[in-house]
Amino acid sequence: MRRKSVNYSKFGYIFSLPFLLAFLVFSFYPVLYTAMIGFTDMKGVIPKPIHFLSDPLENFRDLLLHNESFKISLANTALIWILNFIPQIGLALLLTAWFTNLRLKVRGQGTFKVLLYMPNIITASTIAVLFNSLFSYPMGPINSLFESLGWIDTPVNFLQDKTTARGIVAFIQFWMWYGNTMIILIAGVMGINPALFEAAAIDGASGFQTFMRITLPSLRTIMLYTLITSMIGGLQLFDIPQLFLYGGPDDATLTTSVFIYGQAFKGSYMFNKAAAASMIMFVIAAVLSGLLFYLMRDRDAGRLKKAQKRMKKAAQAAARGM
Repeated sequence: MRRKSVNYSKFGYIFSLPFLLAFLVFSFYPVLYTAMIGFTDMKGVIPKPIHFLSDPLENFRDLLLHNESFKISLANTALIWILNFIPQIGLALLLTAWFTNLRLKVRGQGTFKVLLYMPNIITASTIAVLFNSLFSYPMGPINSLFESLGWIDTPVNFLQDKTTARGIVAFIQFWMWYGNTMIILIAGVMGINPALFEAAAIDGASGFQTFMRITLPSLRTIMLYTLITSMIGGLQLFDIPQLFLYGGPDDATLTTSVFIYGQAFKGSYMFNKAAAASMIMFVIAAVLSGLLFYLMRDRDAGRLKKAQKRMKKAAQAAARGM
């Protein structure tokens, strides 16, 4: 008797079903509900009948044109992300070049990588308490160190100055995430064909030339992933500004996520304004991600496809002429 073949494709659908259900219930539905709230007058602790606004864009227009706190939160979010991402990617690239250099053959790489990655696994609340103690006024460790070095004559209240407060939050984000970025880049380097590095070594290329001409171009996709995930994480920055300085001093570290939290769960409980702000940030993240995908696309692949199309058309024209 001929045995029936087993169709294994159904098992893929079965195994993916729990994730799909969880996504629909805990992610997709909340997003749709949040988008709906942004067009309503929903606010207050006591539940009331929800009414859609006569002007659907009223909440969005009020935030973008008349709400100064939201504008400040947008500027703070962009500034803090830029201040932490530039040194983060720079240091991660330097460490990647150091660890992956075959000529140096760094010993104890595993230990170094664990130590550098460790800040990423520390909870945000612990880091907030740590840095609050380090920069405390007037008898904090940082003030004592600067006084002993002769850099300052009197203690400085770092946490009450707008510039230093933003700088500290940006440094915390940089310190927490550069190790994670380094690990991702090292994994990308390990996926590059070793024959390319061997050919460069035979041709007498220096380590710097190898890194600039082979490693970096080959990391285009990984760099794009790192940039987009870091940008989205920066737009959602909440834990450190909220736990460290509660958005202060004077809204200096007020990010959009802290603003949304304050609108939804403090004061008047403006759920409609919080939902509208969330949708605005969603659109900003989508537009910036699309722009980054466009700017960092593989132009060589596009040129190759165009050349193949031209060759195909030429071959078809030659075939018709025969």
